[in-house]
Amino acid sequence: MSDTTHGGAVALSSPPSADDGLSPAELAAKYGLAVSGARPGLREYVRQLQGRRHFILAFSRAKLTAQYSQAKLGQLWQVATPLLNAAVYFLIFGLILGTRKGIPQEVFIPFLVTGVFVFTFTQSSVMAGVRAISGNLGLVRALHFPRAALPISFSLQQLQQLLYSMIVLVAVTVGFGSYPRLSWLLVIPALAMQFFFNTGLALAMARMGAKTPDLAQLMPFIMRTWMYASGVMFSIPVMLADRPAWITDVLQYNPAAIYMDLVRFALIDGYGSENLPDHVWAAALAWSVVVGIAGFVYFWKAEERYGRG
Repeated sequence: MSDTTHGGAVALSSPPSADDGLSPAELAAKYGLAVSGARPGLREYVRQLQGRRHFILAFSRAKLTAQYSQAKLGQLWQVATPLLNAAVYFLIFGLILGTRKGIPQEVFIPFLVTGVFVFTFTQSSVMAGVRAISGNLGLVRALHFPRAALPISFSLQQLQQLLYSMIVLVAVTVGFGSYPRLSWLLVIPALAMQFFFNTGLALAMARMGAKTPDLAQLMPFIMRTWMYASGVMFSIPVMLADRPAWITDVLQYNPAAIYMDLVRFALIDGYGSENLPDHVWAAALAWSVVVGIAGFVYFWKAEERYGRG
């Protein structure tokens, strides 16, 4: 240490430090410092999510329980709502508009109920995903956790709700002459692939909804259009028999139609493989993997921006 005198005052100079000349980034690296709220690496992010698995499951169960807590019928609405939707669609499209063309009477009602239940699974997951961040800003700003836990838990909530609905679906299919057989086990991989597809889509919608909250007002119109284009109430090949083949292919290979048809094929006697597009299982797996991974990565890339601004 040295001292110098300026006008009778003594100024002390500190000895040179090993950190002199280092940039802020180099200092942070040297002492293991990180930016507060910075996005972790993808592998670390997955590890953090795995560590929050109990929170994700508990949160989805709590949301499911609270969904109809103010209604007198309570959790019965989990089954009654899609069933009433199916009844309305049967009245309008089955009886009045005659969209059951090409589908036997004993098959049409299970066909319709299956379509409504399976499409509602995707629809509800997407709608919940859009609001996953923007509708839970208090939680996002108050606690530190991987934000992907929210859309994933909402997708899991919709899966649990679908499982309740499957009880009614099984009763309907049996009531119309489709009895349990080995093909019913195909429902498991079909719904598993749909769950991963829904989750990826919900994650992508969650990022977009966090940036543009008005997207939640637009999505019902988009989902309604998607439903009408997916063959929920009619057989796509039969209704489009006089249209160019490429239109039928586009509609049949859209993921909502694929997952509905796989469940129909598994559960309903009389709904055979001739109603399915070629390589349908490969297409279902491709949609699941591509959308699931892409949606997750797309959401993760904006991790540090959720809840800010």
